[in-house]
Amino acid sequence: MDPARKRTVRLVIALTAAVLLAGALIYTSFSASSPARTPSQLATSADAGRSYHLTGKVVPGYSHRGDTLDFRVRDRNGTASIPVRYTGTVPDPFRANREVIVTVRKQGAVFVGERDTLVTKCPSKFTEDPKKQT
Repeated sequence: MDPARKRTVRLVIALTAAVLLAGALIYTSFSASSPARTPSQLATSADAGRSYHLTGKVVPGYSHRGDTLDFRVRDRNGTASIPVRYTGTVPDPFRANREVIVTVRKQGAVFVGERDTLVTKCPSKFTEDPKKQT
């Protein structure tokens, strides 16, 4: 076989393999992701045992007993809320009316948070500074 043709065949094979690997990576990235759900969405359509990313605001009146934190999460702009039982690291800025994201699974009437998945959004980082407005 001619050396120029051999290089061309190798190049085509290498490019084909690269395109197939890139396609597999893109497919697994999109199929593994799941959008964050609100409490009102989970209250009406959550399946027991399935994992969901829950986002919303902490309702005042949560309780911390030992390693377990019991709290309710409500919609950002609404009143629908669901109970969450969480065990794991609790971020320092966790408080009532703070926005949180936590991975949960429905178990009976309560949603159980997966260990160490609770993230608290700090409102100062997500609101525009009034001094910068002109």
